[in-house]
Amino acid sequence: MKIATWNINSARARADRILGVLDRHDLDVLALQEIKCKPEQFPAADIEAAGYEVAAHGLNQWNGVAIISRVGLSDVRYEFPGQPGFTKGIPDDGATFINGPREARAIGACVGGIDLWSLYVPNGRAVGDPHYFYKLEFLRALHEFATAQTRLGIDLTLVGDWNVIPTDDDVWDPAAMEDGIYLTDAERAAFHAFADAGMREVSRDFATNYTFWDYQKLRFPKNEGLRIDYVWASEGLAQRTIASAIDRDERKGKGASDHVPVIVEFAS
Repeated sequence: MKIATWNINSARARADRILGVLDRHDLDVLALQEIKCKPEQFPAADIEAAGYEVAAHGLNQWNGVAIISRVGLSDVRYEFPGQPGFTKGIPDDGATFINGPREARAIGACVGGIDLWSLYVPNGRAVGDPHYFYKLEFLRALHEFATAQTRLGIDLTLVGDWNVIPTDDDVWDPAAMEDGIYLTDAERAAFHAFADAGMREVSRDFATNYTFWDYQKLRFPKNEGLRIDYVWASEGLAQRTIASAIDRDERKGKGASDHVPVIVEFAS
């Protein structure tokens, strides 16, 4: 089964590119983040005509996630147990987290016997910002959910835009990251903790490259990028990984997303 994750940065603006990636990589499943639309606005018709099912979760023009599958799509869920919310403008000292309205940052479904989640982890904005503590709480709750699932022996994969730079090798220049967001000890620890939940990040097994290049300052031509899009798989599923790739070419041309697809293939 061939699965890809991609922060599309607006599904409506890049509907043709979605179809192109599905066809070019012969994908069974495509998980999207930042679709930036409500489900009824998602460009599903042409995707469904190509033989895929679509589940989308979006509340407005921000955030939003989706799963596209041609190997079945059932048991769709629009948040994971314990998923925190966020209330804009309410201060937080980090000691007490504000459990506000749920944003459209997670969608899960059973696809081809795998419990797959498309995730758009909060950005954090700046170290010490309320959104930073929201990010850490989101990752903590996700880790708790993943641990419970792997203990049940479920084939689980958590894919998406993690907004974490796990190592210094995953950014062209760590010093260039404003105030150290994405690479603080707390963010990195929260990311690596999924190994303790019985999971393994499998895109590194075969693929090396960045997955995001900012639109500003000629970051892409200079290859000044970040690797922040990842695929975590429960151990039994991880052992079936036979290939992975990063489609850097998708960042080229007019109208590209600032992220590119990360593709992983699992043996049956």
